Amino acid sequence: MRKPFQGVVNIIRFNWHFYALAIVLVGLMFIAGGFLPVSLRLYIIVLASLITTSTFISLLVSAYVYDFSGLYTLSWLDSLAIPQAATLININAGFDETSSTLADKYPGNQLLVYDFYDAEKHTEVSIERARKAYSAYPGTMPITTTSLPFAANFADVIFLILAAHEIRSDAERIVFFKELHRVLKPAGKIIVTEHLRDMPNFLAYNIGFFHFMSKRKWQETFAGAGYAIQQEIKLTPFITTFTLFKNGTAS
Repeated sequence: MRKPFQGVVNIIRFNWHFYALAIVLVGLMFIAGGFLPVSLRLYIIVLASLITTSTFISLLVSAYVYDFSGLYTLSWLDSLAIPQAATLININAGFDETSSTLADKYPGNQLLVYDFYDAEKHTEVSIERARKAYSAYPGTMPITTTSLPFAANFADVIFLILAAHEIRSDAERIVFFKELHRVLKPAGKIIVTEHLRDMPNFLAYNIGFFHFMSKRKWQETFAGAGYAIQQEIKLTPFITTFTLFKNGTAS
């Protein structure tokens, strides 16, 4: 069970260097302001206020998204008609906050959990810290993004919840989704949940939104790997879920 404010606490815990930098920068600005002419101090105050405000806004939005929106209760999956007695695959990028909830939510299904994290490719220090702080879900197996250890037409549903954006290479990402396409049953579905590089996320995270991908980029990835988008869900203005089917199989 998730603890109160676990989401925003984890963000600070795994990205503390950004917040430490902001505190140091604002502190230096105010120190420098004491040596500047009065006419220039206003600019220092405004800039320091912008940095402080932006930081607090990002934390408030993160608390809303990860702690209060219901994202991690996975109740929003109820509208996606997950079949019973199905084979489910949950794939993460080194930090898994959903497998235990999926197991509880779909007890009659087979749930397989895989992790594509590669320290040489996926260099986010926040993921390294998260992996040290939290144990993997029992039975989690490592995979590569270029070759999945499954037969064709194996899975009914594949989940990628806040994971696929860690594949930064466009070519690698398309290869990965082509492999998922091979593994997915003809009538199966892939559920991709992500932040988008859009205006709401820019207002929330400022330059941090560059870590996300645009809707157009996701559409190019999906189309390049042979998918049709059957449904798009906005759980919040900051989180989008795409439900994918193999082209020609959506109902």
